[in-house]
Amino acid sequence: MSRSREGRVVVVTGAGRGLGRAHALAFAAEGARVVVNDLGVGLDGRPGADSPAARVADEIRAAGGEAVAHAGDIATTEGAAALIRTALETYGRLDTLVNNAGFLRDRMLVNLDEDDWDDVLRVHLKGHFLPLKHAAAHWRAEARAGRTPEARIVNTSSGAGLLGSVGQGNYSAAKAGIVGLTLVAAAELGRYGVQVNAIAPAARTRMTERTFAETMAAPGSGFDAMAPENVSPLVVWLGSAASAGVTGRVFEAEGGRITVMEGWRAGPTADKGARWGVAELDAVVRGLLARSTEPGPVYGSQV
Repeated sequence: MSRSREGRVVVVTGAGRGLGRAHALAFAAEGARVVVNDLGVGLDGRPGADSPAARVADEIRAAGGEAVAHAGDIATTEGAAALIRTALETYGRLDTLVNNAGFLRDRMLVNLDEDDWDDVLRVHLKGHFLPLKHAAAHWRAEARAGRTPEARIVNTSSGAGLLGSVGQGNYSAAKAGIVGLTLVAAAELGRYGVQVNAIAPAARTRMTERTFAETMAAPGSGFDAMAPENVSPLVVWLGSAASAGVTGRVFEAEGGRITVMEGWRAGPTADKGARWGVAELDAVVRGLLARSTEPGPVYGSQV
């Protein structure tokens, strides 16, 4: 890769391990200065004993790059504001925000506790919204002052958010919400020089290697399609000035494959020009479904 991201300041949340760590290292390798955020929690979101953000920042600096760690909770107003402030106070600017933080509390819906629903929605969805909000406020102020940035936001959805995933109702709902947030943010923030896109990655992380252990296992030799580092080049490109004009899009990334995801579009339609009667709808709706494309399989479904 060329170092075309030289000098950009990039914030990556959930960057202590897995995909976030891979993204942070990839940006640093391209010459970006990186704010490495990670709360240091376990798979279930509960506090851990170490500081993975500091370790990754040390790793970047040991390789000759520039990085600073931030261990705050970005799903709080104070933590998200402090995250953006860290970039501005340390490096004097902010160019790219990569929202990646998250964890799992998997249960079938009838066994899913309200707290597990709330906590997963809070970290994934609110944890995207709050850093985005504070970064966008800074970029809006810059644009209004005549300094329109080439700013980028890369959000992290999932195949579970696009298709659903059995046993992951809370996670799937949060990741679907991130797609909606991405579309709205792209529409609202373009006037301030901000592009917003999302990825739906498939890679081996602490979350996926348990849930999809067989699929995520590393091969004994050859190309490791599930290595998180495979996803990072796309994230770096989307987070750079090179991606000019690309906004409001969702990309699936797995191994060496990149797919532009195309969301809800109008399919077969019937218009009576008046209110339908219930008795009519059996034939009408079944006729529409017969002409429509079958939805993709739900992750984890046995059907």
